[in-house]
Amino acid sequence: MMDFEDEFSESELVKKPDTPIQYVKLEDTALVKRDLDTFPEFLRDNALNKYQLIVFIDKKISGGWTQKNLDPILDVLFTTAMDKRPNWRTLVRWRKSYIESDGDLASLVVKRHKMGNRTSRVKGDEAFFEEALTRFLDAKRPKVSTAYQYYKDAITIENENIVDGQIPIISYKSFNQRIKSLPPYPVAVARHGKFKADQWFAYCSSHIPPTRILERVEIDHTPLDLILIDDELSIPIGRPYLTLIVDVFSGCVLGFHLSYRSPSYVSAAKAIVHAIKPKSLEGLDIELQNEWPCYGKFENLVVDNGAEFWSKSLEHACKEAGINIQYNPVRKPWLKPFVERFFGMINECFLAEMPGKTFSNILAKEDYKPEKDAIMRFSTFVEEFHRWVVDIYHQDSDSRETRIPIKQWQRGFDIYPPLKMSAEDEQRFTVLMGISDERTLTRNGFKFEELMYDSTALADYRKHYPQTKETIKKIIKVDPDDLSSIHVYLEELGGYLKVPCTDNSDYTHGLSLHEHKMIKKINREIIREGKDDLGLAKARMAIHARVKQEQEAFIASKTKAKITAVKKQAQLADVSSTGQNTIKMKSDDQSLLLPSKSAAKQIHIFENWDDDLEAFE
Repeated sequence: MMDFEDEFSESELVKKPDTPIQYVKLEDTALVKRDLDTFPEFLRDNALNKYQLIVFIDKKISGGWTQKNLDPILDVLFTTAMDKRPNWRTLVRWRKSYIESDGDLASLVVKRHKMGNRTSRVKGDEAFFEEALTRFLDAKRPKVSTAYQYYKDAITIENENIVDGQIPIISYKSFNQRIKSLPPYPVAVARHGKFKADQWFAYCSSHIPPTRILERVEIDHTPLDLILIDDELSIPIGRPYLTLIVDVFSGCVLGFHLSYRSPSYVSAAKAIVHAIKPKSLEGLDIELQNEWPCYGKFENLVVDNGAEFWSKSLEHACKEAGINIQYNPVRKPWLKPFVERFFGMINECFLAEMPGKTFSNILAKEDYKPEKDAIMRFSTFVEEFHRWVVDIYHQDSDSRETRIPIKQWQRGFDIYPPLKMSAEDEQRFTVLMGISDERTLTRNGFKFEELMYDSTALADYRKHYPQTKETIKKIIKVDPDDLSSIHVYLEELGGYLKVPCTDNSDYTHGLSLHEHKMIKKINREIIREGKDDLGLAKARMAIHARVKQEQEAFIASKTKAKITAVKKQAQLADVSSTGQNTIKMKSDDQSLLLPSKSAAKQIHIFENWDDDLEAFE
């Protein structure tokens, strides 16, 4: 019979890997015994003197370490300093400790750190201290003196009814020492919350450094500490928001976007597009000394948990371009340190001496009013920021003098050049980074923010491809900086079709989405101001009153004609806005129209009146 091997034999079991040393807990860590260097200098000197004495006597002594053999040697050594002569038993004890520790000099150190009282001298106040401690370990963070006052008052009241053996009260110094001897982490959790406590006491690992350019890229927003002025109106317009993208390997700036709109998907998208595309500096009115060669498709984009970075539009666009998005945990900016540090460098090195500089802390402003000193126009700042990035920051070494950003970029580029996008891919990526929305295809095209978009190509699409209730809703991509056209995804054609705005007045040429919304808002306000709300209200109330009056008159009428017959009479009498306004005839003609007992049988002649009129339409 065939023998089968045990597939679970011990020889083939996979050994559990050891826990990396940085994650081993303190109670599981093997400590290296302290050496002589960890003691104060006078204790080290004392231990070395003991060692030299033991070595000297060990060479001189003949026989065992007994009083008979040791006293003669000690008497000779300490003839002139008998007050320093150790007892022979003390010398034997030193030698024994040294031998038992396998020659560790630390065993000869006086154990002064173990001296002193190890137990509490005051007994009976434990319950009151615990109550005071509970009040101290509170999120309101009271002072130690406040907790001590409660402790002291509670014992004083308790001692009022005790004649013999009153509860002792420790001093404030002893109380404070008890507080300081508590484990710091639980105290921090109780007084500052777990998040702060983890910040202060948790293990903080270092980043795995990238090995090439564009392997790890960080993006973030910040309001700049500078007030700028409008280019045309020359009035202060406040602090702009800067969205910045930094390459971690080289430290170079890949792209940025400056805006007065709050951080959003739009600002993130514009900065990403600027970072990926080649930089053209020809449009600037200043001449730079160097080029800005930093661009390309990055591998990992590190973002925080802002709403703008959780956008589906950003996620889809980056996936299409092969860019991986890495989200940082909530409220942990230290995991994205490079761009955070760069913001501080901008405020300290670039904005420090600029007129109009503000302060992040309002208390630091004192009597300085930055809005009065602001002199730099927005366009000038954009140009000078280019100069600072390209000609200063990229060309200078860091504070530790470990690298020059642009040299590091060139070195990384020569070894492992990043992927580049073709012109077609760049155009496609720009479209994909637009704002995604869903709109219904109608016979007039698409409607977006009160603007209509249609073209001959879209009309041809409607002619050739029938739409259902589900497919009639299309995905559109909108460039927030230019509403002159949109891109519509047509599933049957497998691509995006560019559709222009049908407005012929060039209103949308170079029009941003933000500008359009502001224009609409202002227009609505103008319309509201132009309306006579009081007059409209009076007219509407008059209509309601007239209708009610007519209803009451109709109900009070003794003659209730058939509604269809009355309608025929209104048609015959030509009741209209340009004709007469009643079916009432003159007194001599009323018998022809009004139904009476004698003429009731004649009403049927109006029954087919509409049919007869159709021949004349």
